[in-house]
Amino acid sequence: MALEATAQERQLTFSAKNHNLDNNDNFSPDGKVLCYDTREMLGPEIQNSQSVEMIELTTGIETVLFAPEKSVTGAQAAPGVGAVSFSFVENTVAFIHGPPLEEVPARGYYAKPNRNGAAVDIAKPGVRVWLDKRDAATDRDTIPGAHRGGTHRHEFSRDGKRIGFTYDDFLLPEYDRTIGYMERHPRAPEGAACYFAVLVPVVPKETSGPGEIEKAYGDSWVDPAGTMRAFIGKVRNPDGKTYEESLYVVDIPANTDITTAFSGTAAKYPKPPKGVSVRRLTHIWAGGIVRASHDGKRIAYYGKAEDGTTQIFVIPSDGSDRHVNHDKRPVQATQFPGGAGVAVRWHPSGNYIACISDNAVAVTCVEPGPNFGVSAYLTPRGDGPPVRLNLVWSHDGSVLAYNKAVPTLDAGGKRVTNYDGSDCLQVFAVPFPS
Repeated sequence: MALEATAQERQLTFSAKNHNLDNNDNFSPDGKVLCYDTREMLGPEIQNSQSVEMIELTTGIETVLFAPEKSVTGAQAAPGVGAVSFSFVENTVAFIHGPPLEEVPARGYYAKPNRNGAAVDIAKPGVRVWLDKRDAATDRDTIPGAHRGGTHRHEFSRDGKRIGFTYDDFLLPEYDRTIGYMERHPRAPEGAACYFAVLVPVVPKETSGPGEIEKAYGDSWVDPAGTMRAFIGKVRNPDGKTYEESLYVVDIPANTDITTAFSGTAAKYPKPPKGVSVRRLTHIWAGGIVRASHDGKRIAYYGKAEDGTTQIFVIPSDGSDRHVNHDKRPVQATQFPGGAGVAVRWHPSGNYIACISDNAVAVTCVEPGPNFGVSAYLTPRGDGPPVRLNLVWSHDGSVLAYNKAVPTLDAGGKRVTNYDGSDCLQVFAVPFPS
């Protein structure tokens, strides 16, 4: 069942550039600031993003947090900065940083296996800190704690101590994407703040046996301490021929020694630290960027309903679809006629999830009881284009922010568009009634 409960939508940004939230953790710890990147003004995707920025919600003041001094744009671009996320405990943002222009002759242009994680304290705009070290040497072992490719979608655990990410290897491209984490450590490689490790040991593409994972992605932290990271795994089915995409959790005990990870060589893929283990939660299709409730007890993901639509399901983080206890199995939460759209998010109470459905911001009750599965639309349905995307919920649960591409004028009243003639992506928000 879905209720029409349309709230007042409000535009927050107006300046003549993109404000891409990119489905990240965009709210500052105090909820007063949103961060974003400015990709696609001068060329396609993140490689052509010229800055990461923030806006103060009460004043509308926009601040450039970091912009490279030199860049090149177009089909071959560098460095590219974007996909920015706030820490939950500090006024620090993490973001993707491609190869600095002076390193392009040796490293090449921006690419998925050619990027680093960087961070900026919002009180010190322009002062970049490298989170990880990239070492793609082939004449020796990879430097311990470094990686040989590119990290992406950097996400702080809620206690701020660990940073998760997706990872693409440069030296061994026969391995598909996997996931990893980093943390500050006294043995971090020179020039980097953190020590790097992969979390899921994937096997080379098209070589897996039944039950083996070839790709890991769509990941996010489950519990506040960062001891569980949920992800979607591409796994070989028992027939040895076909694949399934399923929900997994990798367990990283709090006392894990990250320096026991193997960083790899030119011929050997990196390995996770000792004590890390992977468990499978579903054995049928699961997808999306999976998200956990703030207490880490439940995980929301996209699955297929009996009518064939894509809906949001919820499962205990210690459960599975084959658990002997039926309370530990997944439950379908949404029943939208056209299916649930992108960007599932949790209210901090754990009683509600939000997503985009039929181009509307929709909220569904997931509190056990008679209202479980009841949904309400907070914005008009079916009113696009423009489409709503990149949904994010404020830490206090009072605001849902998202993007829409709308006509935008510069200071002289002239319409400004992206490199491809499309409208600028602006930030909008809608209140969530208590």
